Formats: sequence, structure tokens, C-alpha cells
Amino acid sequence: MNQEDKKYLTPTAIIDSDHRAIIAYAREIIRGSKDPIEQAVNIYYAVRDGIWYDPYYPFYLPEHYRASNVLKTGRGYCVCKASLLCALGRACGIPSRIHFADVRNHLATKQLIEFLGNDLFVYHGMTEFYLAGRWVKSTPAFNKELCERHKVAPLEFNGRKDSIFQPYNLTKKKYMEYVADHGTYADIPVGIIVRAWKKTYGKDRVNSWITLHEKSGGKSLSDFSREEVLEIET
Repeated sequence: MNQEDKKYLTPTAIIDSDHRAIIAYAREIIRGSKDPIEQAVNIYYAVRDGIWYDPYYPFYLPEHYRASNVLKTGRGYCVCKASLLCALGRACGIPSRIHFADVRNHLATKQLIEFLGNDLFVYHGMTEFYLAGRWVKSTPAFNKELCERHKVAPLEFNGRKDSIFQPYNLTKKKYMEYVADHGTYADIPVGIIVRAWKKTYGKDRVNSWITLHEKSGGKSLSDFSREEVLEIET
């Protein structure tokens, strides 16, 4: 790792790996392990299954992605979960960063597709760890229970190979397709994400979501776990 990459060990206002709750949770998860790969695997599964995936979670302020806040609320969409995982990695002394990509979701809910207006998920977030001399991708977005409901195998992670969305689900139907890569970041670029959402989903639509969140006091706008699973024809 070069000097430039040392920034991936540094806490930020959003990826607050120096927060007491983050440090305490990291220690609880790794249970005294000194092996970085074992640590990364343990924190991955803690975030994948311990934080509920919620695509209707607030998205427009830094606090919505702050790792300690995601830990406290126990839910968030993919970028929120990647932020928490990144913070836990840094708290363990593992260089960690955020990787963004656009994905086309071929398996979603009827309500979510109607809410977004299409099946393209822009600035999907995942976490990368620097382990054994290389960067390894991990995707903690979907908890185990959600994957079972959507007939998708939960993403596993061993700390040695990239863990990214599968192209097909368990019934061989198209699941996820990566269509654009936005590279890696040391912090969550909230402004960039919101602008990309407005460009893709429409400014008026995104502003309406913000208004709904403001009126609801920042609560989730729907219960994704109860929505109708929809297989998108391709």
C-alpha cells in the first residue's frame, strides 16, 4: 500500500470509524481476532445480516450515511450499509474504501420499480478492503432473509475473492447487471449521489422523496420486506 492509500484508514465525518460505538461494535464482532481477513469476514456478515436493507431510507444528507447513525438505526440502503462496513474495517485497522457502480435490477418489487420509475439503481455502493496485498470487493447490501424471499443466494465473502452481485438468481432468471463503474472513494460523496439520482429518476421525483422524508421526520417511506416480488421481463 502506498502513502496515498493511507487515507483509507482515516476516519471522516461520515465514515466515523473513530466513534465509540463503531469501535465497540468492531471489537465485539472480531472477538479478539488478529487476522485481518478473519476480521473482514466477521464484520461483513455482521453488516449484511445485522443491518436491514431499506431502499426507502433517507438519502440526501451526510447524516443519513454516517456509520454510527446507520449502526444506531439498524437499517439503510446499500450505500449506508457500505459506509458502516467501511467504518468497521478502518476501526479494525484494515484499509477500507467505497466503490460505486450502476446496476440494473432484474429482480425487485413492483412497488420499488414504480417508486423509482425504472430498474436502474445508480451509485450502488459496496466496500473494498485491502487484504493480503490487494483490494477485495464486498457487497453487504441484502440481508439473508431478504435474499431468501427473492430466491437469490445470499452473497458470501471469504476475504480473498470479490463478492459482487450474481447475474442470475436461484431459478436462473436475470438478477443484477453492472452497467457503469464510478470508481472508489475515501468518503461518501453525498452531493454526487443526489445529483446522479436527480439525473436518472428526475429532479421533481427526487425532490418529492425529500419532501416526504421531511414530513415523516426521516422515517422510511415503505416496508420493502412486505412488498410484492417482481421479476422484470428482459
